[in-house]
This record gives sequence, structure tokens and C-alpha cells, in this order.
Amino acid sequence: MPGLNVLTLLLPSWPQAVGHESTPTLLRWLARGDRLAAAQPGRDVVLRECFEFTGTSLPTAALTRSLDASDAPNVLWLRADPVYVMADAVTLRLVACGNLDLSAAEIDGFAQALKPLFGDAGFPLEATRTDRWYLHCAREAKLPTFSTPAAALGDDLALHLPEGENAQRWRRLLNEVQIVLTQHPLNAQRTRRGLPPVNSLWIWGAGTLPEWVRGDFTQVFSNDEITHALAKLAKIPVSSSLSDALKPIPSPTAGETAQGDKGTSLLVDLADQHDIAALERDWFTPLDTALRERKIDVLHLRFESGERCTIKPAHRWRFWRRVKPLA
Repeated sequence: MPGLNVLTLLLPSWPQAVGHESTPTLLRWLARGDRLAAAQPGRDVVLRECFEFTGTSLPTAALTRSLDASDAPNVLWLRADPVYVMADAVTLRLVACGNLDLSAAEIDGFAQALKPLFGDAGFPLEATRTDRWYLHCAREAKLPTFSTPAAALGDDLALHLPEGENAQRWRRLLNEVQIVLTQHPLNAQRTRRGLPPVNSLWIWGAGTLPEWVRGDFTQVFSNDEITHALAKLAKIPVSSSLSDALKPIPSPTAGETAQGDKGTSLLVDLADQHDIAALERDWFTPLDTALRERKIDVLHLRFESGERCTIKPAHRWRFWRRVKPLA
């Protein structure tokens, strides 16, 4: 990994990533590195640390729209993803969101039934993908606050209904959506084939595309669609092949050096990697070797739960800092 100056790792939440037996390298880094003040928890906070962009919130719908079509700018977008909600003895719960193995005919059939509802409400629906659908909103539309599917998955839906301005209007609209979808003959066919019904939509991710996005990374590696969109808008090369981040990085040419090479800065998004033993084996161990060989000057760890730590090669000599399990 020659020529690498700075590596930033995005990691899962602290309780998921830190274990006494399964992550000895990570525990040693945390004991001997420089612990920073914790940030607020949340994926949006982590991405705000990595990318600078206009706006006060993460406009998920507009960002994914920029990957799916060329009409993302200057429109207020909402995601309206197909979901399966299940009733239990107490309430309704979100069981699955996004890719429900829909065929093109099913997407078209569900969309044709729903378009009049959203069209009459002033929010035209577009459904072309299996995993994410969109609502086109006027820029001046007053929208309530919507929960993310990640926050609601498996939880009582009553705790994740739209809140704030015009919330009642959207709650009524969602009730009508559920009635239409529950009665749709395509769902009866799906149930007979052993597939989950599409019996609701999850509305979320409101926002407009940022006017600009900036980042200081040379390259980004991530499986996350939002990270991809931010990197592309910042004109940073982005790859879904995480393992490529461990490949040797070419040293700068003489011409580049003469012009003042700024080195290499990689962002590697491992936040969706929940096999902790695999993280230790495939990432932490080889990166620890790279640190020891001074192929990495600075390693930044960013946990989705807010914890932050910076590790440098010389930190390995801090023997007086005892390695111990962290709560």
C-alpha cells in the first residue's frame, strides 16, 4: 500500500464493532490511539463529517435520484419505497423495505393503482425500480418529518408515523395506499407463490439535491448508494469493490511530485459489515501491518454510534496503555 497517507474507515455502531475476543487489533488501536470527542450518533452525521454539502439534512431521495435519472436537480424528492408490513397481536410492524423481488409487471400494476392517489394529492409517483420509488414534489411543498426505514424496521409503526406540518394529511394518504395495495389482486398472486405482499409504501428521505458537494478524498470505496451519490457529486472516484482499497496504490510520477503531490486519502465504508471476525481478519489485521510498515500515516476510525479515534504508526509504542474490553 505504498504512497497512502490517510485512510478513513467508517465502521458499524460501537457495540457491534468492539468485542474482546474477536477484535484484538481494534481494541489495541482504541487503547493506544488518540480518542477524540464523540460526535452525535447516526449515519447522516458520519457522512457530514466526510462530505461538505449545502442544506441542513441528508436529502436521501434526491441523492439516489441523481444515480437513477438525470432530472434530480431543482426538484423536491421523496422516496416511496414498496414495503411489507405485518400485523401481530399488538400492532403493525415494518418487516421488509425495498427489494421485494418485484417483476416489471408487478411494478407497473401496483403503480397504476397508486398513481391516481398521489396525482390527486399533488405528488406524482414514479415507480420504475424494484427497490425504490419516487414522489415528485413542488419545491415549496410543506412536508412533515418522516422516519427512515432503518429506524422503523421491526418496530411498532405507530411510533414512526409522519410528524409535524401536514402530518395528518400524509397519514390519511398512507391509509388509502394501504387499502389499495391490500386489495390488489397482484398481492394475492404473490402470496400464493410464497412471496411477501407489497401492502404499503415507506415515505422518507425528503430533500433537494445539494447545489455542491465537496470532499478531500482521493478515492471512495462503499456499497452504500448515498455515499456513491455524494462522491460522484464531489467528483471523487468511487468503487463498490471494497477489497480494492487494500490493493497497492501507485506511487506518484515524477511530474506529479514536482507539482506538489498531496498524497492519497481513501474513504472506506465498512459500516454495513457486521461480521466482526471478518472485519478483524480481512481489514484490521492487514491495515495494522500497513501501519507498522508506515505505508499509512494516519488511520481515522469513525463509528456510526459517534465514537472517533485516530491512529498513527508511532502509537504502537504506547505500551503503558493497557488493552482491555470496552463497553
